Amino acid sequence: MGGEWWRKKWVAWAAAAAIFVVLMLVTPAIPQDEDYHDFADQRVLFLGIPNTLNVISNIPFLFVGLAGLILCHYKNYFRLCSQGELWSWTLFYAGVTAVGVGSSYYHLYPNDATLVWDRLPMTIAFTSIVAIFIIERVDDRAGTKSLAPLVIAGALSILYWSFFDDLRPYAIIQFVPCIVIPVMAIVIPPMYTHSSYWLWAAGFYLLAKVEEAADKPIYRWTHDIVSGHTLKHLCAAMVPVFLTLMLAKRTIEPDRVSLLQMWKISWRERGSKDSNTVDVKYDYAAVSTTSEQQ
Repeated sequence: MGGEWWRKKWVAWAAAAAIFVVLMLVTPAIPQDEDYHDFADQRVLFLGIPNTLNVISNIPFLFVGLAGLILCHYKNYFRLCSQGELWSWTLFYAGVTAVGVGSSYYHLYPNDATLVWDRLPMTIAFTSIVAIFIIERVDDRAGTKSLAPLVIAGALSILYWSFFDDLRPYAIIQFVPCIVIPVMAIVIPPMYTHSSYWLWAAGFYLLAKVEEAADKPIYRWTHDIVSGHTLKHLCAAMVPVFLTLMLAKRTIEPDRVSLLQMWKISWRERGSKDSNTVDVKYDYAAVSTTSEQQ
């Protein structure tokens, strides 16, 4: 049994590595678009801070990240069950805290060199979340051992981009979790309750990416009040907020049932209630008709 598990694990890692190599071979390089640094809102609103709203909208990351770090280690407030969980969540909140600093620094002086300090902490947070999901949904030991390789892979993707001006590895590190994590949250039975908070977090992250892409249109639509990129920071900060609420509320799930199974049960119950309602109405109509005839 143990040998079979190890074989499946190495097959999974080998398949992931093979997919990465194939993607790197068949897809063209993705250079950093210099227009990316040309944000819609470049106003100096107070204290002489350039790009003021894009800078200060990163403050929520700092507060949520620091709060999460404290609660991870304060009397085990989050009731984490293993060292792997503790270190994974610690790295996640460290990444979130660093996003608050690194992204603010980048928006003070937007260029490729400062963008490194914006993206590096984000990869730490992304990769830590993947390890957390493996710990909670697949296997504690495998997830714990995957934490360091995943974080290192994320950091290497940033170094690769900074040296070779190619965003492909970073794009994989950023967007694969956006697909894999919601799917795992729905399909694989959770260890803890309040699993739906993962979907709320994923939803806010998706909204943040839409706002980022619509930076200038949103700025025009709001009559130069707020840009899409500023809103992107605020929505992205809701991701660690929802995950922190989840950690504070959740308990061990006694009956490990996936969200998909729960939805199926809910749909069946709703369908049976609807059919019972129809039967009652039909019987009532039949009784009423009979009474009138008499």
